[in-house]
Amino acid sequence: MVTPLAWGVEESWRRLVAGESGIRKITQFDTSDLPSKIAGIVPTSPSECSDFFDVDAHIDPSDQRKMDKFIMFALAAAKQALDDADWHPTSDRDKESTGVMVGAGIGGLPKIYDNSVALFSEGARRVSPFFIPSALINLASGHIAIRHQLKGPNHAPVTACATGSHAIGDAARLIMLGDADVMVAGGSESTIFRFGVAGFSAVRALSTHFNDTPERASRPWDKNRDGFVIAEGAGILILEEYEHAKARGAKIYAEVVGYGMSGDAYHMTAPEPNGDGAFRAMRAAIKNAGIQNEQIGYVNAHGTSTPPGDVVEVRALKRLFGEYAQDGLSVSSTKSAIGHLLGGAGAVEGIFCALALRDQIMPPTLNLDEPDEGCDLDFVAKVARKKELEYTMSNSFGFGGTNASVIFKRA
Repeated sequence: MVTPLAWGVEESWRRLVAGESGIRKITQFDTSDLPSKIAGIVPTSPSECSDFFDVDAHIDPSDQRKMDKFIMFALAAAKQALDDADWHPTSDRDKESTGVMVGAGIGGLPKIYDNSVALFSEGARRVSPFFIPSALINLASGHIAIRHQLKGPNHAPVTACATGSHAIGDAARLIMLGDADVMVAGGSESTIFRFGVAGFSAVRALSTHFNDTPERASRPWDKNRDGFVIAEGAGILILEEYEHAKARGAKIYAEVVGYGMSGDAYHMTAPEPNGDGAFRAMRAAIKNAGIQNEQIGYVNAHGTSTPPGDVVEVRALKRLFGEYAQDGLSVSSTKSAIGHLLGGAGAVEGIFCALALRDQIMPPTLNLDEPDEGCDLDFVAKVARKKELEYTMSNSFGFGGTNASVIFKRA
């Protein structure tokens, strides 16, 4: 992982469970005319975090101009994931049976903007020859495959804020179909610059009331929430066919056992008010897993901190789980600590679900001071909590009404 909390999985997880926040004021560019002035920003210096992201340590400076930041995040996270899995294929067979599926919701928007400005201010000769490949979303998968010589399926889902979860679920299905033994899967995003923040501000999606106290801004289900906090980073998982993993003695965190998808067919940006799309995605995932609803112990919710979205997800959870939603289910939103990573969110949250199973602990929902009307579930408010967990679920919902739910089982 590369997250606003830290570079790397273990430090990001430690800080998350400790209830720390990675959201802070934007200082990289002028925000004087922007209504939202905060973000979940990946730390890049030791003054921000001891485990900070040093891009030069991961990407040769001569190559950095050839790729947008979301690709750099994905490359760094993929290297960490492959090292952690101890999977570095050398034979033709292993290379050809290892694929990559890493997507983004928006991709290289900064490069698109920069080259557009150069074109209109200085002419066509100032457009970079690296412009197109540096911005294309599938180049995250492409660069990972090139660097590690992974010659299996190469794909890149683009489903807004559901991208990371779709990548995990779709990659798992490619393995189930026999198209690959191993898949490098996840999502990455980096759109924290004036144009990106202005765009999300224009649709009134971002939090604006907590610019002076950024760590309090992302507050899912709280009565005073006023929008999500834009964030950046990447999450990459190594998915492997189970017998293949066991045969080589791989370290196994969890199994992907369920995956469900749906479409709202309702609105460009707003969720269907009764949460029908979310309900059907979760129901499909549970059916695919072949388990009972009550076996899900913890849900890492989409929970973005938007006024309509949070309530809709609660309605869907209550409809699906019935009395168990309030009698036994636990739900939290880790976006309260890191903000919303857009296309990278589902992948990072999928990793959090796997780590919750490994450590038998649920990360907290920060800033839940006064739950909104109807938001009366166990949201693991403010403090992480131990719980015996066998199955966890990760929810991701995106603009255009695209929904994904992934279920993980304890290894």
